[in-house]
Amino acid sequence: MSTNEAIARLDAAVSALRDVDVSAWSEETLRERLGELSTVLCALDAALSRVADGVRARGLRIEEPVSA
Repeated sequence: MSTNEAIARLDAAVSALRDVDVSAWSEETLRERLGELSTVLCALDAALSRVADGVRARGLRIEEPVSA
């Protein structure tokens, strides 16, 4: 996968996550899907940590963009 493809896929994942609003889910739905949601969130956390660790291992810092 090219660098451009990787960044595009990461951007797409961010866009997809922005569309998730668990506050709009009913209590019942959230309880029913909590196990699956937890699994996905933990996998996402692990994947993001792996990428961030790879950047840091090369001596670089990950910084939040400064708001305009």
